[in-house]
Amino acid sequence: MRIVVASGKGGTGKTLVATSLALVASERGRTTLLDCDVEAPNAALFLKPELNRKVAAISLIPEVDASLCTLCGRCGQVCQYHAIAVLPQKVMVFREMCHGCGSCAVNCPENAIREIPFSIGALEFGHAGAMAFGQGTLRVGEAMATPVIRQLKKQAAKIVVHDGDTVILDSPPGTACPVIEALRGADFALLVTEPTPFGLHDLKLAAEVARDVLHIPTAVVINKDGVGDQGVESFCREAGIPILMRIPLDRRIAETYSDGRPLIQALPEYRPAFEGLLARIRETVQGRAA
Repeated sequence: MRIVVASGKGGTGKTLVATSLALVASERGRTTLLDCDVEAPNAALFLKPELNRKVAAISLIPEVDASLCTLCGRCGQVCQYHAIAVLPQKVMVFREMCHGCGSCAVNCPENAIREIPFSIGALEFGHAGAMAFGQGTLRVGEAMATPVIRQLKKQAAKIVVHDGDTVILDSPPGTACPVIEALRGADFALLVTEPTPFGLHDLKLAAEVARDVLHIPTAVVINKDGVGDQGVESFCREAGIPILMRIPLDRRIAETYSDGRPLIQALPEYRPAFEGLLARIRETVQGRAA
């Protein structure tokens, strides 16, 4: 069961929910948490895993053999991201714009292009108690987070994820390509939001991506419940998106978060709510499978 904890915006409490849900799941069976927020991974601050394996995250960058290239321009024509410019005397490759799709190499009629690996970050794996843990980190200055997330999921499937596991992915915030990659293949999307106009605006975008575009069963957790307005409530009711949990605006939660302590460990009175959240997600996923 692959659960992605996502949000339309940052700062909603996504990692707070993901780590607590993972801890509850790990008490009931094999569980893996993957921190896919590769530009700012912070789940490790709460779970404090022992990381014992590290591999490079790479992107394949085209390299042009000038001795074979006829400057036909085909590579530039097929590159959707304008990462290759064919000039009268040479071919220029803009690495920062390359998505590593390989179209240029496949379509080169002279076989003048080969792809070379370039490190854009790191993938780390280990355990936090009984829980398997993985995280990706995008190298500072790099722009392409999606390949790191894709490789994190692929490596985790080889190393720590087994059939029957519960896999919880802490997604990047927003609705761009990195979020879509984190959501790809998920069985359930749990969207964490705040009951404010900003929270509502971004929740609508995230729900559209998860439910309407990717067709993933979707539910909402309202964090900082009790402030703001009723906009999120009204939207979820009208859209038919269930609200599975409410976390009140509680100063103790903010203090726990700033100390890097998992919520259900620091404030055990919240444990039953997360146990119920996990149970409802499992019911939904199993019902859909049946």
